[in-house]
Amino acid sequence: MFTMALIIKNTPHYLQLMRVNKPIGSYLLLWPTLWSLWLAAEGVPSINNLIIFVLGVFLMRSAGCVINDYADREIDAHVKRTADRPLAAGLVKPDEAIYLFMLLAGTAFILVLMTNWLTVGLSIVGVALAAIYPFMKRYTYFPQVVLGAAFSWSVVMAFAAESGEVPKEVWLIYIAVTIWTVAYDTFYAMVDRDEDILIGVKSTAILFGDFDRVITAFLQLFVVFVLMLIGYKFEMGIIYYLSTVAAAGFFAYQQFLILDRKPEACFKAFLNNNWVGMVVFIGIAADYALQAYLAPVS
Repeated sequence: MFTMALIIKNTPHYLQLMRVNKPIGSYLLLWPTLWSLWLAAEGVPSINNLIIFVLGVFLMRSAGCVINDYADREIDAHVKRTADRPLAAGLVKPDEAIYLFMLLAGTAFILVLMTNWLTVGLSIVGVALAAIYPFMKRYTYFPQVVLGAAFSWSVVMAFAAESGEVPKEVWLIYIAVTIWTVAYDTFYAMVDRDEDILIGVKSTAILFGDFDRVITAFLQLFVVFVLMLIGYKFEMGIIYYLSTVAAAGFFAYQQFLILDRKPEACFKAFLNNNWVGMVVFIGIAADYALQAYLAPVS
């Protein structure tokens, strides 16, 4: 039975379950969402949509972490890096996690109701993707692809909320973010690869094997190519293209980090992707700001 005393007592565990102390996942979800808002609004998104999607990102990322730990509660107990997670350690009961997931996802859905019906409809797909992702590692070596599909869906929703439509150009952003996610989450999976093999968990890191560096490098090159194509389709200027060059530089640094496949270095390469998302957003925002500044002159 849930009581206020129990909720207060377990609040630190709930926050840990939501990864409030590890916001990198929220940042990796936030940056592409901001790309989409800025591109849809040509540089000036509405304050309402900005607030809705910033809050929604943190709520849905937290909800995703909760349902992920629920699905992996028995697996996590056998992995050194995750053994102290609240569900794996028995600090939070499974039904508590389900209620927390419903609360977070429900609150995010209330926010979506403040947009338009197209975005509301799209949000149902987003919740479904977030809910099924944690279970994919049991059935396929491509759970990172499902994660990419789930993370990228915020791009489609943000564009729909801001513009009222989902033009074909949006799917270029979706593809770029999905492939980018597969690459950086492969780095993340490389950290636990040896333990995952022992307990039977599947991932792209295991599937790629000795070709992990080559394949992730190819994926990152493809992301840069699609980012360039996005710049062309949305008629971006030099600042945006410079930001994609900077993103490519971060990708090269990440490949250097994983050269010896050391777990700590692979995790550092994963974390470095925050800078990729940030620099691309700065390129988009700054490019539109420059266009607006020069508009009266031209």
